[in-house]
Amino acid sequence: MSEYCVVTVDGVRARFFTLAKAAQPAVESGPNLVEEPEALISTESDIPGGELWGDTKSGRAVGGGGGPVHAYDDHREQHTDEVKRRFAKAIAEQAVQLAQSRGAKHLVLAAEKQMLGFMRGALHVPPKAGFDVRELAKDLSRLSPRDLQGHLAAEGLVPPRNRPS
Repeated sequence: MSEYCVVTVDGVRARFFTLAKAAQPAVESGPNLVEEPEALISTESDIPGGELWGDTKSGRAVGGGGGPVHAYDDHREQHTDEVKRRFAKAIAEQAVQLAQSRGAKHLVLAAEKQMLGFMRGALHVPPKAGFDVRELAKDLSRLSPRDLQGHLAAEGLVPPRNRPS
């Protein structure tokens, strides 16, 4: 059982953590964030722009040389947002499953502002789930577990690491 589950998200990767008590509190600091092996990667976000947004009418990239470029709405932003929504849905489902399987009391989501908005829309916590959701609109996805815990503890979202007793 872990009282805290943490999810960090950037545009293409989601990492999942739980807060584990120190095995030997007399000689180890704790509690410590431990990364779960089930990270999620958005493969749709990795498609290079030229492949995704080529001009199929002329066979060249939009805005290339050789002739006038006509402005038309190719719905790039809508497509990008839809990719992020689908990724947020997969993350939300896995986050709820992790929190329920660990008997967590708190689920902490840390993501940049737009992605956090997509996460809010996708997150459906069952009424009797037994945990609350805490949010931080900041991309902390590249931090080590120890640095991540320090940032989240400074925000009051998880407990800080204690020195050995």
